[in-house]
Amino acid sequence: MTASTFAPGLVVRGFTPPLALSDFKLIAFDMDSTLINIECIDEIADAVGKKAEVAAITEATMRGEIRDFKESLTRRVALLQGVPVAALQQVYDERLRLNPGAGELVAACKAAGLKVLLVSGGFTFFANRVRDRLGIDFTRSNLLAEADGVLTGRVVPQAWGDICDGAEKRRTLLEVASLLGAAPGQCIAVGDGANDLPMMGEAGLSVAYHAKPKVREQAMVSIEAGGLDRLLELLRA
Repeated sequence: MTASTFAPGLVVRGFTPPLALSDFKLIAFDMDSTLINIECIDEIADAVGKKAEVAAITEATMRGEIRDFKESLTRRVALLQGVPVAALQQVYDERLRLNPGAGELVAACKAAGLKVLLVSGGFTFFANRVRDRLGIDFTRSNLLAEADGVLTGRVVPQAWGDICDGAEKRRTLLEVASLLGAAPGQCIAVGDGANDLPMMGEAGLSVAYHAKPKVREQAMVSIEAGGLDRLLELLRA
């Protein structure tokens, strides 16, 4: 598909704006570096002096250079063994911020009747708090194991599976869409990393937000300057 610059920092591929926001029923967001400004796992690792090591693995994974997300996450979480659980709250309070336009985009989608899904390879501790701040309807994310006030370096299996990777993001998008009686084409998927590509590939509208090159190249919309609410320049209410 040929890409064109719709406006400075806003690249469109495969359709002619505007689309009707009301034609969609679900918008799914990645969390880390999409809805929020940080990669939470990197900031948690900082508590034990391992941020550089963990961040290097995160970056390679998000760029698609490490293809096995489960193996990547397992390696990174193992490096968090011994981190005080209290460090999670400190990361949330001191470092986590919503990305520009996140609140505006979510509010506009909800006003148009869409349901909102947060589906993340990150962690429930943060996903639940972001959910509550933004009024998000559905979440799925990974649960860090803890014991005696510290992280154990493992992820806790949940009813839906063990780790929320790209395949699980795709499955969750389709599952929630089915619950809503929506076709995949009535879904919007927003992300920044390679593990977002499976759900973005199913959605009727795929959106890359300040994303890795591989993701920008494959998305129907690439927001390369400004906030998440720039998507609203392409969607009429």
